[in-house]
Amino acid sequence: MSKVPGLLGALGASLTRMGQRLDERRVETEARADPEAGLDGRAADRSDDSSAKAAAPAPVSDRTPDPEPAAPRPSPPADAVATEPAAAPAAVAVPDHVPAPPAYAPAVAARPDPVAAVPFGMRVAAEIGWRLLVLAGTLWVLMRVISAVRLVVLAFVAALFITALLQPTVSRLKRMGLPRGLATAVTTIAGFIVMGLIGWFVVWQVMDNLDTLSEKVRAGIEELKRWLLNSPFHVTEDQINQVAKNLSDTIGHNTNEITSAGLQGVTVLVEVLTGILLAMFSTLFLLYDGKNIWQWVLRLVPEQARPAMAGAGPRAWRTLTAYVRGTVIVALIDAIFIGLGIYFLHVPMAVPLSVFIFLFAFIPLVGAVISGALAVVVALVTEGVFTAVMVLVVVLLVQQIEGHVLQPFILGRAVRVHPLAVVLSVAAGGLIGGIGGSVVAVPLVAVTNTVVGYLRATARENALRAAGEQAGRQEE
Repeated sequence: MSKVPGLLGALGASLTRMGQRLDERRVETEARADPEAGLDGRAADRSDDSSAKAAAPAPVSDRTPDPEPAAPRPSPPADAVATEPAAAPAAVAVPDHVPAPPAYAPAVAARPDPVAAVPFGMRVAAEIGWRLLVLAGTLWVLMRVISAVRLVVLAFVAALFITALLQPTVSRLKRMGLPRGLATAVTTIAGFIVMGLIGWFVVWQVMDNLDTLSEKVRAGIEELKRWLLNSPFHVTEDQINQVAKNLSDTIGHNTNEITSAGLQGVTVLVEVLTGILLAMFSTLFLLYDGKNIWQWVLRLVPEQARPAMAGAGPRAWRTLTAYVRGTVIVALIDAIFIGLGIYFLHVPMAVPLSVFIFLFAFIPLVGAVISGALAVVVALVTEGVFTAVMVLVVVLLVQQIEGHVLQPFILGRAVRVHPLAVVLSVAAGGLIGGIGGSVVAVPLVAVTNTVVGYLRATARENALRAAGEQAGRQEE
């Protein structure tokens, strides 16, 4: 009976050694697949083996003296002897990564990266697309804000144009010895007085010739009626009378719309007067304190972009000044020569028509067509077909000289805008801001072109300078 504990201890030790051998074989098998993991596992097993040996109980001797047979010395339970060594393999270190599958395992394709699965062209299009959406949203918000305060924006833009036109006069008066405030006041007051006199003269000419024009329009309509009756189109008098009756009925049925249009015209007149006052005050302050206003605007720009903007601003102002002065000179030449042609052809209201030609010349391409068509229609109604054809010849001749000689010579390289850009900008400006938008569109495109070109050139020069400095530091 005293040999049972010793046998149980020997059995437990043999089981422990058998488990250690199995663990060693397992580590050797893993080491063949992954030598690094095998080395780690072997080191871990060796440490576990030493700890297990240190924790193993000493063997029980078979010849233990037993002086008291009635009360033998208690031995450890068999379960504890068997369980205690068996807990040693649980301390085996687990590899940090999953070992490679064996050769007989089926091959499983790895899932591709979602970004790599998208074609490169689509990724580029998506990157460009969301940036364009952000830009379009910003422009839409900006257009909504400008539409809400359109009167203020147009008045300020008109003040910029007038300032570009009058600034040389202020500089000349200052060089003559006048103080800056007095030179600004004299130039501003004289400029607006001249523009007011021109407007008053146009209105006076129109009102003075209105009765004569009405009589000639009636005579022209009667002549047109006789020509239609004798024309090869086989138009009868009943058809002409029916057209006149339909026109009269249309005017009678739309009396409310005409009245509301008249009231709207009064509102427009009030807005025009308000805009004129805003333009006058803005022009006065721009002429007097333009440099300080520009310095204040520069302080709103981030410091890193301030040098580039400080260089782009004067260039943009020179472009705007060249455009305004060149357009004024070209418009004046058009108005003088077309007005002389109309006057010698005995077309009534030659002076008002010349003023309209001058004003519409500020709308590139489209304005010349509208003013020329107006002169031809007046000549057709008042003087007949031959005079209208001669006015058309004069208008086309002057406009051809303007387009091919005057504009390239006067504007030169200061305003370099492609004709397609001119047409599209005038159309977009007309849709957004009406006539004022059409006038502002082309100089805005010209100034934007100048600013963008200067900023690109500055960025290129800064990049080359930085590359040169870096190369010099590397050589040192």
